[in-house]
Amino acid sequence: MIRVAHLITGLETGGAERMLARLVTGGDRNRVASCVVSMTDAGALGPLIAEAGVPVYPLGIRRGRPDPRGLGRLRDVLDAFAPDMLQTWLYHADLLGLAAFEVGWAPHLVWNVRCSESVGSTVVRRVLATASRRPDAVIVNSSTGRRFHERLGYRPKRWVDLPNGFDTEALRPNPELRHRGRAALGLASEAVVIALPARLHPMKDHATFLAAATLLAARRPEARFVLIGGGNEPGNPVLGEPIRSSGLGERVLLLGERRDLDALYSAFDIVSLSSAFGEGFPNVLGEAMACGVPCVATDTGDAAEIVGETGIIVPPGRPAALADAWDRLIAQGPEGRGALGMAARARIVSRYGLAAIVSRYEALYAEIAAGQ
Repeated sequence: MIRVAHLITGLETGGAERMLARLVTGGDRNRVASCVVSMTDAGALGPLIAEAGVPVYPLGIRRGRPDPRGLGRLRDVLDAFAPDMLQTWLYHADLLGLAAFEVGWAPHLVWNVRCSESVGSTVVRRVLATASRRPDAVIVNSSTGRRFHERLGYRPKRWVDLPNGFDTEALRPNPELRHRGRAALGLASEAVVIALPARLHPMKDHATFLAAATLLAARRPEARFVLIGGGNEPGNPVLGEPIRSSGLGERVLLLGERRDLDALYSAFDIVSLSSAFGEGFPNVLGEAMACGVPCVATDTGDAAEIVGETGIIVPPGRPAALADAWDRLIAQGPEGRGALGMAARARIVSRYGLAAIVSRYEALYAEIAAGQ
């Protein structure tokens, strides 16, 4: 059995965090034993991972405040768990994991690079680029992310391309969930619901989404818009003011952070991403597509490769193009969108099934542990 300790900056509901959770809970535990170490706290996903029987250890480091005591706590966890390798997720965890590896607390180190553009500390990225030959391998979940980090100066011993994987048994079209979700959200059966599952952050470009929503609302009275993720709470003035000034009013639902997003996808007619930069492999596209929901996304990260011909890709920062894409899908009616959704699901099943992706991770661990 191979023992793998996963170190990540935090365990909120971002894309990297959700993929880590799927990996450690969906793998063959007779082949790989895992633990998860969060640099901060247990977040939203920590309890769910722990309930699945995978140990979770928060280090309690406060965001933005370097704490050398965190290194000592990490040492204690690694001493007790005795991993064959340490796999790190996201820049600050890569840096802390590098320090742990250099002092001998784990015999092997693997980085997992998730973003594709300039997010995070420039200083940290510069240090990591210089040290990028130290890990046994650097995993990337998108070809865009790999090219970006090569431009930054990353020169690892080995690049490994491992896209995100999705549990297509759990994520699937569900008419009952559609009915219950729309009823719970107060959405009429005739409404065409467009969802943006994205935390409030400049890279997600909510301004473009809301500008496009304003354009579409003028021609499609049946359109409704749902914003999900941290920062999208009712009463947040960052969103409240543009919603009021645009006249969208009650046509926009602000749901904030939700732990039941998987169950909500079926309630939507279109899932959209309006990101301006920074995406690698956006989880929400794969999740929505697995649930049979067609997607409209901006051309960032590997979105175009994920969606293929089953949805529409538009340039970033172009509200009119985004609104026109939504309008095209609305014009196809429920049957047309349903056909696209089934094609989207088939694409995820064939290319990004969770079992196949987890097996590739486990094969990589075996190769590295064997010194290959």
